[in-house]
Parts: sequence; structure tokens; C-alpha cells
Amino acid sequence: MLDRLAAGLAAAALRLPPARTRRVTVTRDIALRVRDGVILRTDHYAPDLPAAPTVLIRTPYGRAGPMRLLCRLAAEQGFHVVIQSCRGTGGSGGEFQPFVHERDDGLDTLDWLRRQPWWTGAFGMFGASYQGFVQWALAADAGPQLRAMVAVATASTTRDSTYAGESFALDTVLTWAELLQAQTVPWLARQWELKRGQPRLTAALAHLPLIEADRVATGVTVPFFQEWLRHHTPQADYWRSRVFDDRLHLVGAPVAMVSGWHDIFLPAQLRDYTALRATGARPRLVVGPWTHGSPGLFVAALREGLRWLDTHLSDEGAGEATDAPVRLHVGGAGGGWRDLPDWPPPADAVRWYLHPQAALSPADPVPSPPDGFWYDPADPTPSLGGPLLVAQRAGPFDNRPVEARPDVLTWTSEPLAAGIEVIGPVRAEIHLRSELTHLDVFVRLCDVDARGRSWNICDGLVRLDPHRFPADDAGAVVVPVEMWPTAHRFAAGHRLRLQVSGGAHPRYARNPGTGESLGAAVTLRRGFREIMHDPDHPSAVVLPVVHSASQAAPS
Repeated sequence: MLDRLAAGLAAAALRLPPARTRRVTVTRDIALRVRDGVILRTDHYAPDLPAAPTVLIRTPYGRAGPMRLLCRLAAEQGFHVVIQSCRGTGGSGGEFQPFVHERDDGLDTLDWLRRQPWWTGAFGMFGASYQGFVQWALAADAGPQLRAMVAVATASTTRDSTYAGESFALDTVLTWAELLQAQTVPWLARQWELKRGQPRLTAALAHLPLIEADRVATGVTVPFFQEWLRHHTPQADYWRSRVFDDRLHLVGAPVAMVSGWHDIFLPAQLRDYTALRATGARPRLVVGPWTHGSPGLFVAALREGLRWLDTHLSDEGAGEATDAPVRLHVGGAGGGWRDLPDWPPPADAVRWYLHPQAALSPADPVPSPPDGFWYDPADPTPSLGGPLLVAQRAGPFDNRPVEARPDVLTWTSEPLAAGIEVIGPVRAEIHLRSELTHLDVFVRLCDVDARGRSWNICDGLVRLDPHRFPADDAGAVVVPVEMWPTAHRFAAGHRLRLQVSGGAHPRYARNPGTGESLGAAVTLRRGFREIMHDPDHPSAVVLPVVHSASQAAPS
């Protein structure tokens, strides 16, 4: 009765369509045995409706709490909802090894579904983050009975997100490892740790060597954390069986993708969108002003996802979707939602060059000496906002505290005479000279408002070594930095600002400057580097500027 009441209140608050039924039978802790004998604990939410299709959710985050509410809401909309704890989590047997067993366990679960008396021959999948990875693990082999997917803040591969720019996403990986381990401790103990501000995790993020950081954070050695530290090179065979992007062309089901501009997996998810479009598919893409795990993302995913599943699974659904394929939220004053035919929209690649006196301008660079700074990994440049795993610490922040540091250089434009709308991939090309051959380059684009507040819009980092980035005879290196894609309107009177620094810790593991291995490095070497911006070394940020003639009307 309480679950039913909660679902009714939530449906009203979220403005979901009227329930098709309020009568849902829940069977918990079903023992589903997979091919190697492991038992995967599974719950089934059965609506009192004939011929209801099935929605499958596989998760390492447990089946209670918000997931219980989500499953009931979906069941009341007319779906058999089957939610299963991945092996090694939520009471399921075996050991949790990220990405290793998801294809086979998913196929065995699908075989079990086909043998149920309520099975109609059609199913969809729904889920965010890791719940999306397990969808991609299964999708290419699920056959035509898979009629729809809803992939939220996720991607078919996490390798590139884990080693963004060939660095290491320390905050995301270690925080996730701590979150998974926290599911095994008593509830009260977990609440006490959260109330204290997670001091163990904070200490672990600052700890060296990194091979000890998992034990500092959780009290135990986390096998996958150790493996990810060891197998970090692009050539590592370890990841070949743990990524699924090479099989996207075999996925026939319609896919809805929902993400946020400050989501940790956004670049990889947009690559999935592009890959699906290349096969002739027409995925639905929604990107809003959200971070990973933020309430706004959850609400949007639920609304968008239930509608997508209803369209493609239910006989009573709306049939073919009539929405525009792409729906984006443009940030900034005068932004708002845009409905577009594809991603990215047509845009002009406009270069904004670094100039002397910390100026940023589309004018050609002029002869000028470089600007330099020291980076000290013992006092690493901190990360502030942006794409992070924890929603409360992610997203736009006033960056003035970081910009005041001596290890952060900034270049700022004059106030804009007219607004500029930027939609699409953003990149930078930084020419530098360094006394160290092992270093990181972090670049961030900000919107400086009329009060002088500097709001981060998008950013990116690249890790340099002498083999991948050899210097020329003058010691200069050209560093291409792929930044997060964005959709933002810089208002008239605002200014553009570009930051360049040597890192963003603990979002990315600090570069020790020595070339030591990722997990074992303990020696920290301070180094000076110069950012060059003369005509022979035209450092710039390249913005995809969308003009009014090519914009879709606001929705």
C-alpha cells in the first residue's frame, strides 16, 4: 500500500501519463541461475494487464530505494519490469568484475525471460550509468525481440572516459569504488561516514602511491581499481573484452540517449550517437543542463524513457516517434531548449587566439613572448566543478578562486557586442615549451558575466609524454585538446575566458612529472612551462559558432 501511494504521489509530481493500472504484483528475490551456476537475485513487477511487454534493468546499485519506486512507476505504465542485481552485488552470487560478465549474464537472463508465461516476445532496456553499460553489453546479441533501449548518462565503452586525454579519472574511479564498497557496510555506519564528509575518501584522493588509495578509501583492496591502474596504456589488451563500441552496427533496436552537458560520459555517449547515425539508425538524443546523478537528469530520463518505451513496445503506445531527433538545452542568457534534426548542428569553426596582456580575440596572433607558470604536483591545481561523479560537486562554479592561483593562466576577451551561440564539439590547440617532458595540459572555457564571475562551460585535459608529443627543434610542442562538447550562449556584455593550467586534481590524477608508472609514482617533480601565442605558435580555442540562419527555432 505504501509503495502504491508513493508511486501515485511521484507520478503526479513528475507529471507522468496516467497509470494504465494501479494493481502491480511484486515478486522479490527470485533466484535466477546463470550458466556457471551463479545465482542472480531478481525482482519482478507484474502489472495486472494482458500482453504487457517487458522492461529489463540490470544494476550493481541494489534493487531497493529509488529503484523500487522507478520499477513500480514503470509497471503502472503497463510493463512487466524485471530488475536484477549484477553478480557480486545486491545479494547476487559471484564476484563483481566490471563489464566482464554482463554479456553472458544478460543473455542468460534473456533466456529466462523467454521461458516465463507472461513473456510476449518483446522487451526493452532502461538504465543510467553502469545500468547503461550492461545494455550495450547485451544489445548486439539480443536479437529482434529487443525493441527499445534507454541509455542514460552512459556509453558503450568506458575506457576513454577512464583515461581521458590518457590521464586517469581519479575522482570518478575512486569515488565509484568507494560507493560500491559502501553498499556492503551497515546503513548507519554509511550515514555516519557521509555526515563526517567522507574523510577516508578525501585522504585517499590525495594519497600516493595510487596503488594504496583504494585501501585508504575503503579499508580493502579493490581488484578492478588495481587492474585499471596497471592496464592504462592505449594498447592494453585488458580492455578489448570490456568495451562494446565495436558492435554498435549490430544493434537494431531504437535507442534513446539522455545526458547532461556536465556528465562524465558525455563525449563517449555522443560518439555512440555518431556511430549509430553512421549505420543509418535514428537514435533520440536529449542533453540538458544536468550532471551525473543529478535529480534533473533522473526526472528527464524517467519521462523521456517511459515515453520511448511506450512508443516502441506497447500496442497502446504512440507508434512512430514524432519528436525531433535531437533536443538540447542551450545554457546562458537567451538560451533555452532547441529541437534539431541532428548532432552537431551546422556551425562555423571560429578560432579565438591567445594574445599578450592576457587577451583572447578572434584577431590573428601578433609577435609576443610566451607566458609561463610553475606547476608543482605536491600542491596540484585543484579541480572546481565540471563533469564529476558526485552531482553536488559537479557543474558550473565561479572559477575565480582557482584563477587567482599562480599556476593558472587566463586569457579574457573584451565584452561581447552581441551574443554568441556555441553548439557542438570544442577544442583547443596549445603551443607550449616545457623543461619537463612529462606533463599535463588542462584547458577550460568560461563565461565571465557582468559581475566578473567566471562560470566554467567546458574543458579538457591531455597527458603528454615525449613519445606521443615530441618537441620540435625549438622545444615547442603542439597539444590538441579535445574539450567537452557544449551548447551555450555567451550574452552581449559577457566575456569569454580561457584557462590553461597543469592539471585539475583530484578529478584527474596529478602528473608527477617523472614518467613513473601511474600506480607506483611517489616522486613529485616541479616544472616550469611556457604557453606560446605568436604567429608561428598560434595557440587558440576553436568554437563551433551557430548563426541564426542555421538555428532551429527554440522549442
